[in-house]
Amino acid sequence: MNQYMEFSKLLYNFYKEEDVVLNSPMSEHIYFKVGGPVDILVTPTNEQQVADTIKLCKEHNVPYFILGNGSNLLVKDGGVDGVIIKFCKMNRIKIKNNEIIVESGALLSNVSKKALEHNLTGFEFACGIPGSIGGAVFMNAGAYNGEMANVIKEAQVIDSDGNITVLNKEELELGYRTSSAMKKGLIVLSATISLKEGSYNNIKEKIDDLTNKREEKQPLEFPSAGSTFKRPEGHFAGKLIQDSGLKGFSIGGAAVSQKHSGFVINKGGATAKDILDLIAHIQQAVKYKFDVELHTEVRIIGRE
Repeated sequence: MNQYMEFSKLLYNFYKEEDVVLNSPMSEHIYFKVGGPVDILVTPTNEQQVADTIKLCKEHNVPYFILGNGSNLLVKDGGVDGVIIKFCKMNRIKIKNNEIIVESGALLSNVSKKALEHNLTGFEFACGIPGSIGGAVFMNAGAYNGEMANVIKEAQVIDSDGNITVLNKEELELGYRTSSAMKKGLIVLSATISLKEGSYNNIKEKIDDLTNKREEKQPLEFPSAGSTFKRPEGHFAGKLIQDSGLKGFSIGGAAVSQKHSGFVINKGGATAKDILDLIAHIQQAVKYKFDVELHTEVRIIGRE
């Protein structure tokens, strides 16, 4: 029985019934297509609902976790205790001159399309990243020599007490796959992106080029969480893994991609344990052969 059944009833004070789901399988919400159920999944439509949810969880000592698009997340087979707040319905995008004001749940690909429609350049790098704006700011997502730090003006965040503030670019402290939001446990509600006027044809050409490169080099036909490991200083994770003889190596339904060794994929029927065991094996092999420690870029949550 769901241990938070009684608590879930309190959420109906500020959520519609369809926006509160009990025992939702996380395999339906993350790109890896694995993971046990979360006790309660809520989908807020505005920042006040987020604040109310956080305050309620804190009052009743119920754990909570923020979910964007699930593209950089691995949920363990035992599922997740407490509440997951999924931002998929907070996805509005607004253009103001050369700025794009975006809610946390908006997909990077949709923001890229909107920038193209308004002849705004600088966001092309994100066209193929499968995440949402909130997660992208939280971890300073990047690709093809671009990153959020290059385009962000400010972000609206909320703390564990439900207080909402705005952090400018400097206050966000964006570094390689990190930010002050990550370090301080803040939740990104929205972001303002500052771009430049450009030529529609030039922007479209760059997006098409990056899309082709991504399709050629990445195993998009399989469930994965993108690059599994952060780039170690002075090295490339994919090359270290390949040179360790692990291209194609598998444990259960999890495998090192034949197309790009930096990707751990669900080749079919994988469990979260398969993926975790493979990640551990890769880390041990690379450490043994090259004395380099690989750290996961993918976030891992849940119970065994």
